[in-house]
Amino acid sequence: MRFPVIGAIVCGSWMGGTLLAPFGCGARPMSAERSAVPDAEVSLSHAVPVAPLAPQPPEDSASQPDAGSAESAAAEALPPPGLDLVRMSQSDAAVLAPAAGGTAQLTLDPDLQKTALQLMSMRHVPEGAVVVIDVATGRLLAYASHVEGSSRRDLCVEATAPSASVFKIVTAAALVEDAHLGTETQQCYSGGEQRINAVDLVDDPRRDKACATLASALGRSINTVFARLAKTYLSPAQLEAMARRFGYGEGLAFDVPVQPSALTIPVEPLEFARTAAGFWNTTLSPLQAAEMSAIVAHGGEAVQPSIVEKVVSETGAVTWSAPETPASHRVIARDTAEQLGAMMEHTIGEGTSLHAFHDPRGAPFLPGIAVAGKTGTLTDAETHRYYSWFTGFAPSRPQPGESQVAIAALVVNGPVWRVKANVVARDVLRAYFAHHDAKGVTRPSYSSIARHRSR
Repeated sequence: MRFPVIGAIVCGSWMGGTLLAPFGCGARPMSAERSAVPDAEVSLSHAVPVAPLAPQPPEDSASQPDAGSAESAAAEALPPPGLDLVRMSQSDAAVLAPAAGGTAQLTLDPDLQKTALQLMSMRHVPEGAVVVIDVATGRLLAYASHVEGSSRRDLCVEATAPSASVFKIVTAAALVEDAHLGTETQQCYSGGEQRINAVDLVDDPRRDKACATLASALGRSINTVFARLAKTYLSPAQLEAMARRFGYGEGLAFDVPVQPSALTIPVEPLEFARTAAGFWNTTLSPLQAAEMSAIVAHGGEAVQPSIVEKVVSETGAVTWSAPETPASHRVIARDTAEQLGAMMEHTIGEGTSLHAFHDPRGAPFLPGIAVAGKTGTLTDAETHRYYSWFTGFAPSRPQPGESQVAIAALVVNGPVWRVKANVVARDVLRAYFAHHDAKGVTRPSYSSIARHRSR
């Protein structure tokens, strides 16, 4: 089921390379200025309006042989009305939320939820969100939203942040599935670190002294490689179709309404190449970012995420229960998903999250657990707001019967830089695997975080 989103508008328009906000949006111009933070791929986002969605009928309802049973099944799958995830409460045993007619018992892991919130609050992150999904079932294990010194908001379903280089996952999927490229496809390049100009799209052996495979380019987030490959091998229609398959431009089916992510794919070659590299024209919610990684981890199949286990009335009667079998559908081919997963492992092995997932001596924080991921960054030079993304999954190569989790973390830093999203995601994963007795994995140290903050 899809939900209508009322007033879900991402403000902004581009003029002369500057992001302009309409009256009342409160946005300031964004710049591609390089950040001082290490391992940051700098990217821009073109914010575009997000249209409300009209309610849609349940998929495949016309194909059901018994209309009455179909309507009954659809009713059972509807989320509980009045669910308020902003007013969650928790104990050591459960996480609860108000719902019409009672209290919703959530699927969240109380320890992991508490850890995710503490990791953001201890660092005084201006804005941040963490979502963790059990890949096989779609059940949410963490759903944490933090706004420093402000009224509470559900940032997990807000699609106002630019997706930045996280969008390279979509482009990589299209290059594999539509253009039939592979992880070892090589592209030489020059330029494009802070912005992509027309000259950066032209192959020139005299300038193109560096070369990278598609897998390495994803891990290191090399903008020019993605821009050139997309311009050569993809059409705007192909890239848009792949983005929509990953949920861009639509409301994600969930237990509460999710703001649709913005999507505009230009047809002009230079603007198209920039968009394919993740420079602008798309936004993303943390919930959708986690779902994108869950799709890759689940062999290309999307399992509808859920957060409510059941609703219990004041008398103790169960008034609503989650369906035993979540809805699912195929997004990309299994082979495409496997190649994407292999590419995303380069982010931790050699790319933009190498230092986040290894200590100064090079030892992994998650020994024996392969992690796949993708980062995205954007700097607003005027307001000094630094958007940082990490989405991924672990273990990336599970053994039979071994559970996988997908994670997304969004951190918006202010003038005083606090932490990057990949560090928050790493520590949440450490807490999860340490709780499940993974050999050699330790929980993040709150005292260490406090000492680091006091420096």
